[in-house]
Amino acid sequence: MAGWTLDAQHQELAEDFGSLDAVFALRGEQVTKDSMSDVIRIERSGVRYYVKRYYSAGKGLRSFLGRPRVKAEWQNLKCFAKWGIATAPIVAYGLERCCGQFVRGALITRELANTQDMALLANVTDTRLLDPAWVDEVSAQLAQVTRILHDHHFTHNDLKWRNLLVNEHGKLFLIDCPTGSFWWGPLLRYRIIKDLACLDKVAKYKLSRSQRLRFYLQYRGRCSLNASDKRRILKILRFFEGRE
Repeated sequence: MAGWTLDAQHQELAEDFGSLDAVFALRGEQVTKDSMSDVIRIERSGVRYYVKRYYSAGKGLRSFLGRPRVKAEWQNLKCFAKWGIATAPIVAYGLERCCGQFVRGALITRELANTQDMALLANVTDTRLLDPAWVDEVSAQLAQVTRILHDHHFTHNDLKWRNLLVNEHGKLFLIDCPTGSFWWGPLLRYRIIKDLACLDKVAKYKLSRSQRLRFYLQYRGRCSLNASDKRRILKILRFFEGRE
């Protein structure tokens, strides 16, 4: 049994994106490929689209139980849009099961034009990272986005610079979230620390201590740290100790 949805605003793309069979027959520029999925980029009428195709539901128990990764990814992107977080527009999505078991699935998103991921900017030491005003503007957006996620008891679980895109106007977009989920209690607190530690993993090499502190204060909505903040920051700084 297969379920497939093509967004009503993209019905002109039905020939390519109208069914799972059509999507899995597509050929395009290979972006990534592993044992679980592949991503290709194709262009239609001057617009580029990313086609992510899954051949497995996920690793471990996810292969047999729970939400397949592809379903988690499109549901999470829909949550981002609902919460007012800028993300890649979904064009089509769906999956196929046989006897209740996952067979295949796909997610198609429209390219966010004129964007670059933050990890690339860090790797080439882009001059924008040397501009305090630009860093503060993007930092404020990222702090707000991160706070929105965590206020909804949701954590990204892979909140790395490569999953943050910025355009030429300094607008921030959050993408690629197949492992994000909702948590409560101690597990939520642990996952929040992980999200913040993932962001700081690159920030500690590319930004000043004052810029990193400003991000945290923006995230917390405070002008100064309290005792709880200091304990949390210590956990963030220690999270990846011995694992880098």
